[in-house]
Amino acid sequence: MVRAGRPGGRDVYEYALLRVVPRVERGECVNAGVLVYCRAQAYVGARTHLDEARLLALDPHVDVAGVRAALAAVEGVCAGGAAAGQAAGDDAGRRFRWLVAPRSTIVQPGPVHTGLTADAAAETQRLLDLLVR
Repeated sequence: MVRAGRPGGRDVYEYALLRVVPRVERGECVNAGVLVYCRAQAYVGARTHLDEARLLALDPHVDVAGVRAALAAVEGVCAGGAAAGQAAGDDAGRRFRWLVAPRSTIVQPGPVHTGLTADAAAETQRLLDLLVR
């Protein structure tokens, strides 16, 4: 996909890591997913991967099922439709901004970073493999 006026046909995208923080007072976390938003491609997506062994090493009493449910909910909001609940009517950018807003829950977004990509969905998988797995 080549776009006039964009270097190499690539679009700007934003991304944030999803971190699982089982015990906030300790400040330890496990990267468990990535959120990607590309306005030019009207794309918002999330890919998650939970390394249970690493998480349980930080807190043997963590609610793994609850963490998995929270990560699945993030993927659902990104996917839109019925899985997004009340966010289903929001555009991709609004859903991304809501998901990256700071929160004090066990699953937290990291800072937002930017990059260039020709394929935002492929970039989501690449970032998951690079930063999470």
